[in-house]
Amino acid sequence: MHVTRGFTGRPRVPNAALPPGQYDAGDDWPVLSAEVTPELTPAEWTFRVDGLVERPRTWTWEQAHALPASAYEGDIHCVTSWSKFDVRFGGVSLDAFLDVVRPHGSATHVVAYAHTGYTTSLPLADVTGGRAWIAWEYDGRPLAPEHGGPARLIVPHLYFWKSAKWIAGLRLLDHDEPGFWESNGYHPRGNPWEEQRYSGD
Repeated sequence: MHVTRGFTGRPRVPNAALPPGQYDAGDDWPVLSAEVTPELTPAEWTFRVDGLVERPRTWTWEQAHALPASAYEGDIHCVTSWSKFDVRFGGVSLDAFLDVVRPHGSATHVVAYAHTGYTTSLPLADVTGGRAWIAWEYDGRPLAPEHGGPARLIVPHLYFWKSAKWIAGLRLLDHDEPGFWESNGYHPRGNPWEEQRYSGD
């Protein structure tokens, strides 16, 4: 797959809150997906954490909602150059799930995978310590399917391709295992403030 380096968007306006090369999308939330939006109901949705953990576990929709509620309020940034300010996602901190499964000390990375088969890889440190969520609400309403509903991963400090839509689970590993976009030329980590868009950036 060819990776195009030259994204174009709205004219850039100086803003210290914008990472380099980004523009403020305002009220817009562009829909960008590597796959067709699935027809997935909350009753069909499950979330599993396995791999290098003591107690692998699968949660249903109801079981996940029984965990302590948590929310993210802040900004999100897409590798295609748009950013949104002051968004609010509701769900559960990923720490709550990891506390149940007890990661092994050898675990260093995770592969997040979707009900569609999409995958993305992340350092474990980027999804722990209050830095990631399983979210099923946006701005107080159920998350729309085109934006990853019924539930998606939220890792807001990294480019948004790391925030896998239609999240199905995490597999903990002792090494990096590139996901879909990472295998097609995107950066293994994706820090917006360092413009880590592509491999080699």
